[in-house]
Amino acid sequence: MPRPRLRRNGFRIATFNINNVRKRLGNLIAWLAETRPDVVCLQELKATDKDFPDAELEAAGYGSVWHGQKTWNGVAILAKDAAPILTRTELPGDPTDRQARYIEAAVNGILIASIYLPNGNPQPGPKFEYKLAWFERLRAHSASLLAADVPVVLAGDYNVAPTELDIYPTTSWDDDALIQPESRAAYRRLVDQGWSDALRTLNPDERIYTFWHYMRHRWERNAGLRLDHLLLSPQLAPRLQAAGVDRAVRGRAGASDHAPAWIDLTSG
Repeated sequence: MPRPRLRRNGFRIATFNINNVRKRLGNLIAWLAETRPDVVCLQELKATDKDFPDAELEAAGYGSVWHGQKTWNGVAILAKDAAPILTRTELPGDPTDRQARYIEAAVNGILIASIYLPNGNPQPGPKFEYKLAWFERLRAHSASLLAADVPVVLAGDYNVAPTELDIYPTTSWDDDALIQPESRAAYRRLVDQGWSDALRTLNPDERIYTFWHYMRHRWERNAGLRLDHLLLSPQLAPRLQAAGVDRAVRGRAGASDHAPAWIDLTSG
């Protein structure tokens, strides 16, 4: 079957917490065929390296690099009709950390990171401390990327709803690590290095969600959170021309609890 021809100017980069890439491979491939993004950052693969569906994705027109992990975590970067050039498979700063949460590759002259930041629950406790420490490691590494003066996108599931505008009006999440002041402050410190939060830059006052929990009919009620972010380095920020969320993907049978978020960049 021929792939649809999309009328789109620019270079599209998307991030998608797929929540089990083998289980939701059909959903992923259908979305790829419909939207044909140039680059996709995946999180929460829930698959080992040998179980990652690289052959199926190649048949769909995407080269890939990945860092898998059994049961939990796992990140990947896909490139349409291209092979991503792998540059890193772990976040520096803690040689004892074996969780598969960071991968980095170059595609079309842009350095792209796929990030799956720790959830941090329950908090307070060791998991929340790990989340904040991971944030600080990310901030240290991102500073080095800015110092390199190259075009960079930090895309992924940050497990933070940065402001009250990024979560539906509720008190039911008040004790959750996703919205704690420490989590939000860590995200803000990262952005304040000089990164542009693409979705918020183009939609400063809009309630935009990328995640809807499976419980309590939160999808049907549009009771969502914005947890998935694409941060652009100063070299890329002027090229941002569009940003959005493929919200309908969340409503399909067998869907992930996240929807893909994306940006379109003008040609460099």
